Amino acid sequence: MIRYCQLCGSDASFIVPLGDSLPRHVCGTCGHIHYENPRLVVGCVAEWEGKILLCRRAIEPQRGFWTLPAGFMENGETTAEGAFRETLEESGARVTIDAPFAMISIAHINQVHLFYRGRLISPDYCAGEESLEVALLSPEEIPWQDLAFRSVSLCLERYLADRARGDFAFHETELRPPKHAVVNHPADSESAS
Repeated sequence: MIRYCQLCGSDASFIVPLGDSLPRHVCGTCGHIHYENPRLVVGCVAEWEGKILLCRRAIEPQRGFWTLPAGFMENGETTAEGAFRETLEESGARVTIDAPFAMISIAHINQVHLFYRGRLISPDYCAGEESLEVALLSPEEIPWQDLAFRSVSLCLERYLADRARGDFAFHETELRPPKHAVVNHPADSESAS
C-alpha cells in the first residue's frame, strides 16, 4: 500500500485514474501515478553429467530448504543474463544458458518465475552468500519434501519428465494459493530471491 507520493511526498489515493481501467495509487497534489507490476524471478535448471544443481537457502523465506538457483531480475539485464547472474551468485557455478524452459505465473504474490535450461561449464561450485550449501544431485537424490517453493517442484518434475522422454518443451502454467492459505502470508511466498 503506497501512502505517500514517491515524487513529492503528498498523500496518495487508491483510485482509477482518468483513462485507466484499474485502481492505482495516485498523488492528490502532483497527479503522479504509481504503477505496481509483477516482479520477474529468473533461474536455471543447470546440469552436469546428469545431475542437477540445487542450493539450500540461507535466507528467508524458506531458509534451509532447497531450490534451483534463482532470484529477482535486475533492471538493465535480459532474462538469460539474470538467470546466469543468479546461478553464479547463489552457487558459484558458471553455466551456459540454453533455452527458456518453464514460465510460472503466481498472480496472488505478483510474481512470474522463468526458468532456463542450462549446463555447468565445469563441476566447480560453492555456496554463495544466499546459500547454506550447494550440491549436484541425481534425480533420486532430490529432496522433494524439502524443496522451498512449489514453482521449483513443478519445474523439476517437468524437466525430469522431458529429459526422460528425450525432448524438451517449453512449459507455461500458473500456481494458485493453497485453499487453506492466507494470500500474501509470508509462509506462502514463492519468492526465490
